[in-house]
Amino acid sequence: MPRIIVGPADFDPGTALATLEADAGAVASFIGIVRGIADNRPLTALTLEHYPGMTEQALATIANTAMIRWRLLDCLIIHRTGRLEPGARIVLAAAASAHRGDAIEAMTFLIDWLKTDAPFWKHEEFRDGTARWVAPRETDQSARDRWIEQ
Repeated sequence: MPRIIVGPADFDPGTALATLEADAGAVASFIGIVRGIADNRPLTALTLEHYPGMTEQALATIANTAMIRWRLLDCLIIHRTGRLEPGARIVLAAAASAHRGDAIEAMTFLIDWLKTDAPFWKHEEFRDGTARWVAPRETDQSARDRWIEQ
């Protein structure tokens, strides 16, 4: 059963990864970090909002799909919310399996689908005092859609 954690608390990647299935032959992970630049403009903060309950369910659906498709032994998604400064960790997606190929593909699937199907809203604050809500990117949708064609 995948583990899903959503909230404002920071996480230690090493500690989180150490909780994955001990019998796995491979663990693949992705850690997303707040960039300091967005559209060539210095960023001071990124605020992530979510819909409690709905967000966790969406992430669980994505993780369960990966567990079945790649016969994963374990799966973990941690996603932070709230106001984060550049350099802060945002997300950890990890997949554990018997073999590296399945772990790597599953981890990539998790991130590709999380970016488009999990209900998070991002608000960027810039050093010049302006701010904006982040719109969905076509490249994220294309990355997600490639998994449907396989």
